[in-house]
Amino acid sequence: MPQELHDYIVGQTRFDDPILAEMEARAKEHGFPIIGDAVGPWLYFYTRLMNASQVFEMGSGYGYSTWFFAKAVKENGGGTVTHTVWDEDLSREARGYLERAGLADQCDFQVSEAVLALSGAAKGIDIIFCDIDKEMYPGALDVVESKLRPGGLFIIDNLLWDGKVMSPTADGDEATAGVKEITRMLRESERWDFLLLPLRDGVGCARFRG
Repeated sequence: MPQELHDYIVGQTRFDDPILAEMEARAKEHGFPIIGDAVGPWLYFYTRLMNASQVFEMGSGYGYSTWFFAKAVKENGGGTVTHTVWDEDLSREARGYLERAGLADQCDFQVSEAVLALSGAAKGIDIIFCDIDKEMYPGALDVVESKLRPGGLFIIDNLLWDGKVMSPTADGDEATAGVKEITRMLRESERWDFLLLPLRDGVGCARFRG
């Protein structure tokens, strides 16, 4: 997408929190992968549409995606966004950003491997967001299905994987194989309604039938 068009689309949203801009600048400076300003508003929008109060993030980085979920949950009347990351420094950084944004009260910060953390969560989650190591995507689906409520939403990042999914085979690339396999599983399963959105690096949205 041309940069001018991207900027125009992003310019139509209303997310002008200086904390959010600071987080975006941090990602640009350090080359840290975040969902970005084209995808973040969709996370907010879906959370508001579903009137979600319970959101679980599998792989949360320093809290950029958490900002959008937490803002929506707060405006929905309250609830909990579980921020999960394996690195204590990232968790501490996320807490700092979200406290300054006035959103930390909506967040539960966990330092843990994401699938393990989800395994210990209560059932009935409204939205589960997945951005863990790509080779782990297929193995996480059973846990997701055990925790998401019927009608809940499973959002998966990087399903285009920089175009590598277009290769006929994964050629020993476990990450690409994982992305292709979770896409196949969601597309073919009768338990899911699945769409792949051409946003940034590909965002999968799957509604759980139960």
